Amino acid sequence: MKTAIVILNWNGKALLEQFLPSVIANSSEATIYVADNASTDESVLFVKQNFPSIRIIQNIDNGGYAKGYNDALKHVDEDIYCLLNSDVEVTKNWLNPILEVFRTQPEITIIQPKILDYKNKSYFEYAGAAGGFIDKYGYPYNRGRIFNTIEEDLEQYNDITNIFWASGACFFIRKETFNKLDGFDESFFAHMEEIDLCWRAFNQGFKTTYVGTSTVYHVGGATLKNTNPKKTYLNFRNSLFTLVKNAHGNLFILVLTRLVLDGLAGIKFLFEFKPSHFLAILKAHFHFYTYLPKLLKQRKALKQRKKYFQKTSIVWSYYINNCKTFNCL
Repeated sequence: MKTAIVILNWNGKALLEQFLPSVIANSSEATIYVADNASTDESVLFVKQNFPSIRIIQNIDNGGYAKGYNDALKHVDEDIYCLLNSDVEVTKNWLNPILEVFRTQPEITIIQPKILDYKNKSYFEYAGAAGGFIDKYGYPYNRGRIFNTIEEDLEQYNDITNIFWASGACFFIRKETFNKLDGFDESFFAHMEEIDLCWRAFNQGFKTTYVGTSTVYHVGGATLKNTNPKKTYLNFRNSLFTLVKNAHGNLFILVLTRLVLDGLAGIKFLFEFKPSHFLAILKAHFHFYTYLPKLLKQRKALKQRKKYFQKTSIVWSYYINNCKTFNCL
């Protein structure tokens, strides 16, 4: 069982210079690739000159995370893919616990390690923490992070357990599974495409697992910061995409409720004097309507849709019941 670590890069020379050494030093079990999304800086030249052992894949355009990986992985032959963000520092022996689970449990097809904050290493990281779940209305949350409340790592999530979705910051998947799912949905461009992929995997009976005995540190927001309205736009739009495509139940009620909740989030942004984020939500909803016929066609093509949520509303649990951590839910 061969493993490939594939790092997607776009104008990230500084990140590669900072984080590639830890990947090389701690990943002797894998072949390392840098998949470049048509960078205009000197990223590719830098890797060629300084890390000749790394294999380089050059995509012809910048299709974002989704298309970038879809294009790059066509050139990767290994059995296990590790899709690793360029702003991740890995640790000694990080691969072995994950590869052991793949070897001994063939029913598990997607895995995420523990993801801690590179800037504050005793706390979990926003984008992945200790594995993801989703509520009835498509809002994602993590063990270790619910909305903006992030837990300290007190080894409370050092387990191995099934989760609903794995973070794209450090995302392991069997090649066979990735191909069966036809890869990422390229209309997402970036953000939440890994949730969509895991949701489609779940509906087809594949298992996603968190392995807390493996640890990495993620900077987060190195490409697109949380304060950027474009990130708000992509997250709200793509979350609606995943809901329409994959959720079981009465779709009209689900989407209507979700649109109302998004509207309340927009009002909250206005009260916080963030009008650009309010406008980003409006833009996300407008583009959602334009994509709706395609999404409904994708939904119809699904063979089955299963119950996917443990909590009906994470918004209610967090803001009304004051449950700020996963163990409170």
